[in-house]
This record gives sequence, structure tokens and C-alpha cells, in this order.
Amino acid sequence: MIPDLAPTLPRAEALRQLTRAFAAAGLANPRGDARFLAEHALGLSSSELILHGQAPLGESGAQALGEAAARRLAGEPVARILGAWEFWGLPFRLSPETLVPRPDTETLVAAALPLFPERHRPLRLIDLGTGSGCILVALLHERPEAFGIGLDRSQDALATAKANAEANGVASRAAFLRGSWLDALAGPFDLIVSNPPYIGTGVIPTLDAEVREHDPPAALDGGPDGLDAYRAILGNIAQRPGLLAAHGVVALEIGYDQATAVTELARKAGFSDVTVARDLAGQARVVTLRPSLSVR
Repeated sequence: MIPDLAPTLPRAEALRQLTRAFAAAGLANPRGDARFLAEHALGLSSSELILHGQAPLGESGAQALGEAAARRLAGEPVARILGAWEFWGLPFRLSPETLVPRPDTETLVAAALPLFPERHRPLRLIDLGTGSGCILVALLHERPEAFGIGLDRSQDALATAKANAEANGVASRAAFLRGSWLDALAGPFDLIVSNPPYIGTGVIPTLDAEVREHDPPAALDGGPDGLDAYRAILGNIAQRPGLLAAHGVVALEIGYDQATAVTELARKAGFSDVTVARDLAGQARVVTLRPSLSVR
């Protein structure tokens, strides 16, 4: 039930009422959701919300917060309501054709950076299926001499990624191209990264409603067994050895149960050095791949 948020209601009390309503609705993070939406709707920082908690909502604040609460109680994720989310400590704008950046994907950035530990080493990167650009932008933020390409089939996603690169100060070292995986690209790349679609087609109807109904289907559907994108990426690298630099590395996010299958695909494609990194929950989340001499 949506609480009655009157314009005269103090902000702190509105926050308490929202938290209770979200908890009663069974939302996983009622306090955090209420705080994020209150800050967004009222245009306040966390500290301002605390320091000025006794100030009334006001007409516009009450209306904006009520509308945001209604959307959340209808099942829309907080990040979609805000239109933005944080990743790797950086802000990212979202759009309908981009995934919400998730903490699990930070494992990909964390696994890739130690592969090139020299911060100022020049690197050429490519992020396949870049979406919001969060992976590419985070890597460019950490490696100031790197240049990166974000590739995506969605023009909407590419526009969003470009805007995020500009907002985070790396646009001069980034390019965004429309295309499918590695088709029509020329290497060599020092690092190829991707968080591709990896959900099996038949599994998508069973996903949580916040994912199933609000994330773009093209960013989720990995084909019947969830492995279509990995076959395309690894097969392309195997067939076109010039795509990967002599000491280049591929880093791919995977589903929690896909480590064995993706490792097998990688070995068949000629990758002799395969490492699996785990996320904070202990689940296999990223495979890093180095090719054998015959593939270089």
C-alpha cells in the first residue's frame, strides 16, 4: 500500500513510512530503497536528507516521492526509477536497452586490471556488448594510457555508453561502434572483455520479475544453453588470430554454473591458460583466457 505522503509531512517521517511500506511489500532492501528514492525525488544528498530531516516534503516533493514509491511498489527496480546507478565507484546513466550494472560484474574489472598491472602502460581494449559502457569506462578510468572501443548492436546503448564516457572523463580515449561481437574489427587488442548474454532462453521466464520485466531481453538471452555468445567470441578469435595481441588476454563474465562449459569451449578454441575468478558470494563469475602459441 502506498503511504499518504502529505506536503506537510517531515522528510524523516516520510522516509520511515516508505521503509515500512516497502518492508510490508516484501522488498529485499526497504530502508535502502526508501533512502535512494527520497534523495532522488527531493534532489538531496544523503547528508542533506539527514541534516534537514524535519523540513516538510512540500508539494512537488510529496508528488515526486509518491510517484517513485508507486513505481517501486509495482515492482520497478530502484535503478530504473533513478535512471542511473553506480559501478566501480562511478556514476552511470541507464537507458531501456542497457542492463543495470551489478556488483557481480565488478569482478570482471577486478580480474582484468591485475593482468596489466602497470597503470600507465598503453593498452588497446575492446568491450563486446558494452551496454551502459560501465566495464570499458571503469577500465579506462583505472588505466589512463589505455584506449578502448565499446561495441554493441543497440544504437540506444551506444549513445548511453558514449554519454557515460563523457560524464566520467574518458571520452577522448574511447570509441563506440555498432556491430555484432568481433565481426569486421581489426586487432590487435591487448584485452578483450565482455559481459555477454548468458541466460538460457528457457530460463528467462523463471527469472525474478525485476530482471525479467525490466532488463532488455537481448542482453539476457544467450540462446538455448546460454553459450551462444561465448561460441561466437571464442570462435572468432580462433579463426582470426590477429584480433588478440601476442600477450593479449580475454576476460569474460559467466553465469554461476557455466565455468566448466566455457572452459571447455575456450580449450577447443586454442586457449591453453584458463583461470576462473569468483565473485564476493564465492560463485564462479569470470574466466580469463590466454591463447597457445598456435593461436597468436
